[in-house]
Amino acid sequence: MKEPVISLVIHGHMPYIRHAELALSTQECWFFQSLSETYIPLLEVLERLEHDRIPCKIGLSLSPTLLSLLTDDLVIQRYLDYTDRQIEFGAQELTRNDGNKALYPLIKLFYDRMVDKRVLFTERYEKNILKVFEYFQKKGRIELLATSATHAFLPFYTTHPEVIQAQFEVAISTYRSTFGKCPQGFWLPELGWKEDLAFWLRAYNFSYTIVDTHALMFAKPFAKRGSFYPARTPQSALVFGRDFYAANDIARISHDPLYRRNKSDQGFDLPLQTLKPFLNGQGSRMETGYKYWANGSDGSSSKIPYDPDKAALKASEHAREFLGAQLSRLKKAAKLMDESPLCLCAVEADSLGRFWYEGSSFIEALFREGAKTAGFQFMTLAEYLCKQDMTNFQTLEPEFSSWGFNGYAETWLSDSNDWMCKHTAQALQRMVEIAERFPNSSGLKERVLNQAAREILLALGSDWQKMLYRQESSSYAKSRIEESLRNFTTIYESLGSGHISTEFLTHLEKRNGIFPAINYRVFRRKR
Repeated sequence: MKEPVISLVIHGHMPYIRHAELALSTQECWFFQSLSETYIPLLEVLERLEHDRIPCKIGLSLSPTLLSLLTDDLVIQRYLDYTDRQIEFGAQELTRNDGNKALYPLIKLFYDRMVDKRVLFTERYEKNILKVFEYFQKKGRIELLATSATHAFLPFYTTHPEVIQAQFEVAISTYRSTFGKCPQGFWLPELGWKEDLAFWLRAYNFSYTIVDTHALMFAKPFAKRGSFYPARTPQSALVFGRDFYAANDIARISHDPLYRRNKSDQGFDLPLQTLKPFLNGQGSRMETGYKYWANGSDGSSSKIPYDPDKAALKASEHAREFLGAQLSRLKKAAKLMDESPLCLCAVEADSLGRFWYEGSSFIEALFREGAKTAGFQFMTLAEYLCKQDMTNFQTLEPEFSSWGFNGYAETWLSDSNDWMCKHTAQALQRMVEIAERFPNSSGLKERVLNQAAREILLALGSDWQKMLYRQESSSYAKSRIEESLRNFTTIYESLGSGHISTEFLTHLEKRNGIFPAINYRVFRRKR
């Protein structure tokens, strides 16, 4: 029997939401909240574990759209303005609740944390958390994974090879310019798998990818070791299966009654007049980051104040329970295997931060508990592969799958979002056409063609389809798809007429300037 292994892989992603023309938008705040409540706390955990010499191994996928936002000077300045308003609002809340023995200490805690995060981000991290992630990668504490350029649901586009090609090549270029090299592992957006993707993974030299549990359970032939061991496709692409039970355990414990209730934000509870300084002139309500109630308040007649000390103790307790549950299953699997059984816990980053305030405490407690527990190891997936005999990998064809609702493609193709299919299909054909028609363009025409490529990539993001399906900010998602397709159509028609508006092009480059080094030729057909 060989020692069991647990691998934690966190997927960090944010759609490209950048509105230079607006002072503040609700959608932009999603990124600000993620930075404050997901990524900075994760770095704090890594620093504390390193300081205490606690072994820590994490896989981390950072999407190219997230990387673009983290390196955008305008977005970073707006984040700092946002934190300044949070600090100002916190000072106002301290004055308003002076004498409230239940809430005042909690408000003071949130206020102090806002101040600390701003100082940490500006002074210690020098407004660049990517170099800190890179530092921990070099130390061997994290392994970075790649994903596609704009997080498109790739199974939909396997009949458009130029689209898959563009998603891979733009992503690889982004990782090389950011970190100096491209990661070994590839995170499939939404864990969307289709057998045709194996060819592309091998073509771009990725060592492995991750699929959802049922992709292996319903594989042909079925996976004899389930999701406890990687497998090989007929095209020699290596696939790991996400552990269904580990992911479900995290989703379940994150709703404990003692944890902070994220839906009860003061931005929706206080009179609008009180919120005006925070909203910066915007009329709509939005989250402030000040949330005073516990999950146990849900459905109760009286609200239960959030107790951070009790929540921290509960996070440690849940980490022990989680570790014990995974090890129990791994030890049972080890009795039936000759290899080291693997538990791959793959989760979205925001589910351990922005959507679960105590998520970073849980991660820290998990590794601290692991350091005291014998009989298993934490490993990254690349490290795990290096220790295996690859001749033992079973050859199989994983089932078409995703981690979306019901496990297939329903989230990205339903009556809520199927209207966009014919429009994107036509735009894709036109993009390939103009890439072929103008293979050697330079100057203004090359800038126009590069912007056309950006607009197409932005329209393909899986986030817009998901928002339409869930009916969350659906009008915003619809407008983003329509805007990108409209911009592309205008460019396409201008190339046909021979008249290119420099003013219009400059406006688009400022508004949607993602991937500055993009080359429209990534949409050319391979000969």
